[in-house]
Amino acid sequence: MSTFDLLVVGSGGGPSEINLSGYLLKAHESSWTDGIVGIEAGSGLGALSRILQDKPDLFGSTTAVQIYSYLRSYLITHAHLDHVMSLVLMAGSVEGPRKSIRGTRQCLEDLQTVFKPSRIWPNLASWNPNDSDHLYLYDPLPDDLVTYTPLHGALSVRTLPLSHGPDYKSAAFFIRHGSGSHARELLFMGDVGPDALSADPCTAAVWRAAAPKIPHTLDALFIECSWPLGHAEDKLYGHLSPEHLVVELENLATAVVECRSGPPDARAASGSSGPSANVKPIENASSSSRKRAFSIVSPERKRQRRAQDTVDLHNALAGLQVFIIHCKEDMEGKYDRPMCEVITEQLRRLVDEKGLGATILAAQQGSLIHI
Repeated sequence: MSTFDLLVVGSGGGPSEINLSGYLLKAHESSWTDGIVGIEAGSGLGALSRILQDKPDLFGSTTAVQIYSYLRSYLITHAHLDHVMSLVLMAGSVEGPRKSIRGTRQCLEDLQTVFKPSRIWPNLASWNPNDSDHLYLYDPLPDDLVTYTPLHGALSVRTLPLSHGPDYKSAAFFIRHGSGSHARELLFMGDVGPDALSADPCTAAVWRAAAPKIPHTLDALFIECSWPLGHAEDKLYGHLSPEHLVVELENLATAVVECRSGPPDARAASGSSGPSANVKPIENASSSSRKRAFSIVSPERKRQRRAQDTVDLHNALAGLQVFIIHCKEDMEGKYDRPMCEVITEQLRRLVDEKGLGATILAAQQGSLIHI
């Protein structure tokens, strides 16, 4: 049975402005009119209007403007324009209850450089919860890395940092429905580069937090893969390509196997009393069989390599759906298909070769995903 409904308003990584990061989320048992949580806000009203032209029955007779009037809050991973453009343009223009902007304090302070008295844009956001409903409310998320903060209805969120290039942080959101043993989660990750190439690697901590939950509590991961296979490392600009993402998924698989083979307390959050039937017993694996994509090896990557070389990762991620997002446009016309299809197929092949067991899918613009 589904727990979440997520509409992909946009999933691209630019530079085309008609398909940028933007998602609408609700609890499956709720109506859209009961309230919506936006995740990112690159594409918005215009993109949704185009989607409804192609899929007029998606919301019945409800218009794009009406849908956005039901929105209660935005979750923003970072303040780069391709993630906030529609939020800026729609400020003060949509009816409904006051809409909050949720993110790290640094993210909100970055966004405040747009929403401030200037000749660039009107000041249409504030930190004061008593201000007028037409103003966005800056509402920072806790920085303790542990707390689940209520969002709307049965939904809550926990935030962890991600490295998106030198001296710049994005965020990963663990979005939870319900509580206790009946809780279900999805993991949505903002822009992120390979831990192995980062001066401040953060993704390993996200994997350790996710591992006990996979797949019984958490079975959906949204993660970027901006570039196609073979993209130069010095031009990643804080993003991932398939050969780097498959290594990150190996790191996640390693964390899952280590968690399942650890003491019962480490497995409690997953709802499992023992290792999954889909995971082979741990065996020694030959390090020579693991091809690595990096010319620079960080201390974190060395630790991850040692861990991977002692475990069998076969089917460790069985039951996990990995949705690929933030694929950048093919500006040189090298491919005859959308880049999300090209990159997803490239990654799927690598994941299948590793035998990790995850299902690799493209988060296509206009799709309604039931999780």
